[in-house]
Amino acid sequence: MIEQSNNQNDSNNLELASFGARIKAFIIDDLLVTFIIALIFWDNIVAQGDDFVAVMAVINSYLVPIILLKIVYHTFFVWYYGATIGKYVAKIKVIDYDDFGKVGFINALVRSFTRILSEMFFYLGFIYAFFNDGRQTFQDKLGKTLVVNA
Repeated sequence: MIEQSNNQNDSNNLELASFGARIKAFIIDDLLVTFIIALIFWDNIVAQGDDFVAVMAVINSYLVPIILLKIVYHTFFVWYYGATIGKYVAKIKVIDYDDFGKVGFINALVRSFTRILSEMFFYLGFIYAFFNDGRQTFQDKLGKTLVVNA
């Protein structure tokens, strides 16, 4: 009963994350994932020398593993910690839309997969956040999540 009372008080103090904090988290996460990808495929990238087209061809040949890495990164951190590293630095977190609690694994996976689709389609899923009261992106809607201040 006490735990419910604390959870109720926590939900009363929730404040939606600002667009600035969300953009900051996005940039940090993308830079971090890009760094990890560069480390993993470094030998193949360096072997191409200064030929930009060849480097892009190498990266494109690993498109599926790169997408899977991004899905795993976002799913794991949102599910396990409630925030990616970028969100942690930006002091925001992802919560379940229905009970304001921890995001379940399936919802985190749906959110992460849909995030990739949003990126592939000109970030339209992100732009959607500007046009609704909960500042929910398309991936937040489908994953049934909210992004709030931590």
